[in-house]
Amino acid sequence: MIRRRTFFKAGAVAAFGSLLPRIGDAAGIGQPAANARLFEVTTTVDMAAPEAGMQLWLPLFQSAGGYQKLVGVRWESDAAVRVTRDPAFGASVLHARWAKGDAPQKIAVVQRVATWDRAIGDASPPVTSAEREFWTRPSATIPTKGIVRDTARRILGDARDPKAQARAIYDWVVATTWRDPQTAGCGTGDIVTMMRDKKFGGKCVDINALMVGLCRAAGIPAREIYGVRLASSARFKSLGRAGDVTGGQHCRAEIFLEEAGWFPVDPADVRKAVLEEKLPVDSPPIVQLANDLCGSWEGNWGGYNSANGIRLAGAPRSPSFPFLMYPCAMSDKNSPNCLDAGKFAYRIASAEVTA
Repeated sequence: MIRRRTFFKAGAVAAFGSLLPRIGDAAGIGQPAANARLFEVTTTVDMAAPEAGMQLWLPLFQSAGGYQKLVGVRWESDAAVRVTRDPAFGASVLHARWAKGDAPQKIAVVQRVATWDRAIGDASPPVTSAEREFWTRPSATIPTKGIVRDTARRILGDARDPKAQARAIYDWVVATTWRDPQTAGCGTGDIVTMMRDKKFGGKCVDINALMVGLCRAAGIPAREIYGVRLASSARFKSLGRAGDVTGGQHCRAEIFLEEAGWFPVDPADVRKAVLEEKLPVDSPPIVQLANDLCGSWEGNWGGYNSANGIRLAGAPRSPSFPFLMYPCAMSDKNSPNCLDAGKFAYRIASAEVTA
């Protein structure tokens, strides 16, 4: 029997608004901006090798002040499906489980999300002292002492103003890192190894984790936001995806500044444009892009969550996962490679729609 359910409707996410840390909820951000774009994002999964007890975890889009709002979610599957919320980070995750392994294991999840361009001065939800403390904590892959703290101190020198400190860190990350196309997926975000080995190549998780870790070491709240590209970019072809966005996963970052609230940055996309547009880092188009991506985001992307070391509810082993940006599956015996969409057999399609 195919089960069809609608779990969220507009505004229903507010039921979770009391949980901390608050990344943003429907009650806190009001209606989408006038320039909002509405996307219908369909994730389909067809397990190549069905097994009894196979489980699947899919990240769901968050509603977040300043750049997006989840409008609705529905799914079709013969699996037992529920939506869970990570207790530490508040990330919403769709969890499916198939009891039997003698039939095709499929699911289609359709999300509607409104996004809009984000710029300096846009409204940002207030941040409590508890949230500020939470987003300066170290994590397993983003420590804030040792080589990370020492590197931050060298970068900052005598700078004391948080905005100037954040810009110094951003400029250092842009100048020091490079995009390594051989990195699997979006990288691992192991910033200690990058610093220790002085090998600053990687992809978005690596480069933006470096930004986040250095900011936290300087006492500036910061976080990555794991998501996926949804449409073409007005800036550079390499910074967008449309239609079939499988493999278009991308994380961004934001830092908290008292005078600006949550402040968007994306040094990783600067380095992506350097590589794929074949432009020097000091060329005028890249310098302009670097300035633009220190304080603004293009609304052609949707963010899932900022959970670093997320716990997968019901996982038979290794319940703690570095981050959930890709579909993740696991049985008692196997774990399909979430970075191999072909063998894992999943597809993500994005279509811009009218309300």
